[in-house]
Amino acid sequence: MSFQLLVNLLINGIVEGLIIALPALALTLVMGICKFPNASAGDTMTLGAYAALVLHAGGLPMFFVATLGAMVFSALVSWAAYRLIFSRITQAPMVASLLAAIGLAFVMRSVLALSVGPEARTFKLPLVRAWNFDGIRLLPTDLMIAAAALLAVVAVFCLLGLTDAGRKLRAVADNPDLARLSGIRSRRLMWLLWAVAGALAGLGGVLIGVKGVLTPEIGWEFVLPAFAAVILGGIGSPVGAVVGAVVMGIAQELSVPLVGPSYKLVVAFAVMVVVLLFRPAGLFGTAEKVR
Repeated sequence: MSFQLLVNLLINGIVEGLIIALPALALTLVMGICKFPNASAGDTMTLGAYAALVLHAGGLPMFFVATLGAMVFSALVSWAAYRLIFSRITQAPMVASLLAAIGLAFVMRSVLALSVGPEARTFKLPLVRAWNFDGIRLLPTDLMIAAAALLAVVAVFCLLGLTDAGRKLRAVADNPDLARLSGIRSRRLMWLLWAVAGALAGLGGVLIGVKGVLTPEIGWEFVLPAFAAVILGGIGSPVGAVVGAVVMGIAQELSVPLVGPSYKLVVAFAVMVVVLLFRPAGLFGTAEKVR
């Protein structure tokens, strides 16, 4: 493998990892506080991407507006899912919430497939030429994708670390009973949590569409590596979700010359398994002690 090919694969892996980081961050926020895996996050991504496709009338300025509209739409979908479904089964076993999320995912995917059809779609964006640095190719589009993903990740970390609502969310995640006794009311916090998770998923869906093509199943395909990134980084750890996603993205791309693009996801899951064999709690997770 030449040096130029290695660098190109690393660049692609970082960009893809940053895209995966958005749904992974959405998943780990919900898992850390609501204690169940939200399997509908992938299809929320798809809805957000198609919302941007509908809103986009052409040109970069309108694309940015369409992206913001898609994030708002996905946030509303996620918030409505919590209000209408998940908030009503908070006292049920975790498997009930998981099955409800899977069922919601199938409903959203089926409705979308019936509405838009199975054919692949793309955003009508201006074609750009890659910058070539002695064989190392860098697409301006990839820089835009990476910048958007990083900006969203930084915004979420600022929300969690610098705002009163973020501190309350972390308190609820650490100890829900103690947070309730301290006077923290969780209803509006849960609304905020699910809206942020939906906005992250929607942005991730849009960036997937910019990087490739859109189909009604694209979110489901991306939520699998997002789940793996959450487990790799440590369930409930936002930093771990982002780092795990980037590791997954790089592992997938570096494996392409060896196994081909069809099996790169298998290699990423193999990396996750190897890490968990030596650190079961994940890279940034904390092992829970049972007495």
